[in-house]
Amino acid sequence: MKVAINGYGTIGKRVADAVSLQDDMEIVGVTKTRPTIEARMAVEKGFDLYVAIPENRVKFEEAGIPVKGTLDDLLKIADVVVDCTPGKLGVNNLETYRKAGVKAIFQGGEKHEAVGCSFNSLSNYSQNLGVDHTRVVSCNTTGLARTIFPLVKEIGVRKVYATMVRRGTDPNDSKKGPMNAIIPVLKVPSHHGPDLKTVIENIDIDTMAVAVPTTLMHLHCNVVILDRPATSEEVISIWENTPRVKLVDGGEGVISTAQIMEMARDLKRGRSDLNEIAVWRDGVHVVGDTLYYYQAIHQESDVVPENVDCIRAMFRLTEDNLGSILKTNKALGID
Repeated sequence: MKVAINGYGTIGKRVADAVSLQDDMEIVGVTKTRPTIEARMAVEKGFDLYVAIPENRVKFEEAGIPVKGTLDDLLKIADVVVDCTPGKLGVNNLETYRKAGVKAIFQGGEKHEAVGCSFNSLSNYSQNLGVDHTRVVSCNTTGLARTIFPLVKEIGVRKVYATMVRRGTDPNDSKKGPMNAIIPVLKVPSHHGPDLKTVIENIDIDTMAVAVPTTLMHLHCNVVILDRPATSEEVISIWENTPRVKLVDGGEGVISTAQIMEMARDLKRGRSDLNEIAVWRDGVHVVGDTLYYYQAIHQESDVVPENVDCIRAMFRLTEDNLGSILKTNKALGID
């Protein structure tokens, strides 16, 4: 499949790298709106660069950054476009993609209602087989789906209460904050609960969120009411057999998100990313039918393999979700 990336930023450049490692798809071009260092790096990495805003083409030429054409030119040679433009803006491109006759994948910043379909590799891959347009749910929703859906399948879940402790901004973004504050999301539930319902049917979940002054990861404090009494060992065993869930231990010195990101560096992952959801093994506690646990989400990278799997589902390259997950994981070096 010929894949275009519209928006070569935090997520877009990671998806471009991930797609380049697959043997059943290739990157035919990426876009930027203006001549930034990311645009220059895209060219240096060998990606054909296209201008998302045609009138800005001269700015690229003045900056000495070669471009192949405009977004319209790129869409003419693509089978699917992965839209990684800023949140709430991507859906504005939907009609452009339709007219060009290309399938489109949006990111979690877009509304489910605007796109019409949502995607998670583990929980609703089959619902996306052959679709023309869908969205990969957000990093936080992806994290919730990865750990909650296996519980739904293996034990049953009556209710979920989840509190998202969100990073203030990404490491490369110095324009945002908070700098010295904790910001509560006063709307309850936060958008994460309704978003999870787009990929796990009939899940009963309430969510709250706060933003804190860190750039490393998000952290979730989750309480799950199970259908029956269980044990911590049973829950841990389920997650040990769940792809893209990585158990870590506070007793081994992994006491914060800082140690998790250091672990990703030691694993020599590309960009030091951790595509898996990290769950503290010694933070898993079950009392009767109530499960308490903590998980950490690397917001820059956990949705990247989901985008790859989503392409396979849309084109029916792999009908089985686990087949695609394992293929993607092998190519990306995910355990």
